[in-house]
Parts: sequence; C-alpha cells; structure tokens
Amino acid sequence: MELRLHAFDLPLKHTFTISRGSIDIQQTLVVELADQGHSGFGEATTNDYYGFTLENMIAALETLRPQIEATRLETPEDFWDVLQPKLADNPFAHCALDQAAYDLWGKQQGQPVYRLWGLQPDSLPLTNYTIGIDSIEVMVQKMNELPDWPVYKIKLGTSHDLEIVRELRQHTDAAFRVDANCGWSAAETIDHSHALKELNVEFIEQPLPADQWTEMEKVFAASALPVVADESCIIPGDVERCYGHFHAINIKLVKCGGLTPARRMIARARELNMKVMVGCMTESTVGISAIAQLLPLLDYVDMDGALLLSRDIASGVTIDQGVCHFSNVNGSGVQLLDASTGDSASSS
Repeated sequence: MELRLHAFDLPLKHTFTISRGSIDIQQTLVVELADQGHSGFGEATTNDYYGFTLENMIAALETLRPQIEATRLETPEDFWDVLQPKLADNPFAHCALDQAAYDLWGKQQGQPVYRLWGLQPDSLPLTNYTIGIDSIEVMVQKMNELPDWPVYKIKLGTSHDLEIVRELRQHTDAAFRVDANCGWSAAETIDHSHALKELNVEFIEQPLPADQWTEMEKVFAASALPVVADESCIIPGDVERCYGHFHAINIKLVKCGGLTPARRMIARARELNMKVMVGCMTESTVGISAIAQLLPLLDYVDMDGALLLSRDIASGVTIDQGVCHFSNVNGSGVQLLDASTGDSASSS
C-alpha cells in the first residue's frame, strides 16, 4: 500500500461555538491508502481540547510509514490491532488510518463496508442538525436555514440555556437534543431536565465535566431525561464505567481510534442494555461517510459535520432532511475532491 497524507482547512458556514470555545475553520487530516488502482480515504479533525494537531498526527503516521506501506491488507480489524500499540497515544491519527483501511477494503471487495459487515440499511436513525451557541436571534436564524429538519441538537452551557430552548421551540415542532459539553452542575442538570422535557427535548448530552462520576450518579437517578456520555466515554474501556451513570453513550470515531474500536464499544453497550449514538467532530464528507457505515447499529446519530461547512473536500454519503443516502461507490463511498475546483482528484 502507498500512504498519502492530505491536510485541509475546512471553512465553516458560521462561527461554531460550544461551552469551551469557538472556531471558524476546522483543520483536518485525510489519510489515503492506495493499492492496485484503488484508494481508500479516512479523516481526523484537529482538536485543542484533546491535544491533537496536524503536526502530531502526521508525525505519528510518518513514523509508521514503512510498516504501513509494507502491509498486505487482509482485514481492517487485524490492521488496527497490529498498529494499536504504536498508535495508542494518538487515536486521532489511528482513526484516519482505520477509516482509510475500511474504505480501501470495501473498494477492493466490491461492496459497501456496511454490507461486508452483514448489515442492511433499513430503519436508519435520522441525523440531527447542530445549532452552535450564539445570540438567541442568530441561533434562530441558523435553525431557519434548514427549517424542516426533523431533529436539532442545541449546544448549551450559557447563563440563559432555558431561554434559548424556549425561544427555539417557538419556531419548530422538531425534536430537540441538548448538549452542555460539560458546562453544567448536577443540580442545574436535574433542574433543567424537567423544563427541557416539557419542551420536547429527547436527551441531555454530557452535562457535567468528564471526571464527575459521583455527581453523575445523582443526575442519572434524578434526571427527568436520559443522559448521554460523550467526554466521559472515549475508548472501549470507558463503556463499562458509564453504566449506571448514563443511559447512553455517544461514540466519536476520532476519539476512540476509528471504526474498529467503535464497533467494539457498540457491542459492549448493547450487552449492558445501553443506547448508542455516534457523533461527529465537524468532519468533511470523508469522516461522515465512515460514520454512515455504522448507522444500522445505532439508536441516534449526529453526522451533520459536512453540512456545517461552506466548502466540502469529498463526495460520498449525502444527507437530506436528516436522512442519509449512501453513495453508489463501494467501501465507505468516498472520493476526494480538489478543494479549489470541486473536481475529482482521486479515483476508486
């Protein structure tokens, strides 16, 4: 295999703000694995909170270039397991590599990845569309840009969170999900949960800081709404710990290291009778198309990353009114585009 690395700046349609910061441009790394006329693509965005940059992701993969390029890809799972000890400290880089391996594998096998897993695209969950923190007026405007979306995810963690949700509720009958990104206390969460339930909110995502397990027990017991782990559930070993503290987990491929560990996390969550969501990290269509392969396994999904961009870098799955439509290209369905012209720069 030949390893090719592509760095991009992904411009956002709007400044994207959560409880701990704002961005206008999302840097991302796309990994390409090329072999015998096929190219597979995977992606990992950078993230200051977790400390992963283009530089440290590229450095981690360049160190392993001889081993990666000498590999004959049999199964992506085996490929992931072999490299995991060497990429354990950089799951973001491992995620991009793992996604690329699956995309290449599917193209080589002449099938979409989900079919190679024995899955069927029936009764798939709808993806939410995320409304980042802003003035209430601007948040309403953002929602009205896609006015008939069936589910909105509202970022919270301000001093006037209930006011935000009440105002947004005046403009749509769609279901809401809220995500405080560690911005609340246990008392606030329990108190807010009752008002939010009346406002047709489905669940609360990561209300407390990730290390507040004792406080989360209180929330789990008293919240009027289900609570979903995000920052508290990063790697497969975290799923067990979330049991009894959260009703569901939100898996991020970049944080856990790709599709291989994500499937293992889903399996463990099901054993514990927990609901499962997969979320995105403002990826382009490269990363979103990888997430889509997991859809038949999920209860909820947040795969709107590419919809938040003013310019995409790839073709693959598309989303219309919350519904995912798979590409007619095999693997994950990804074809990289030239970011400046939109023309295909790599063929499968």
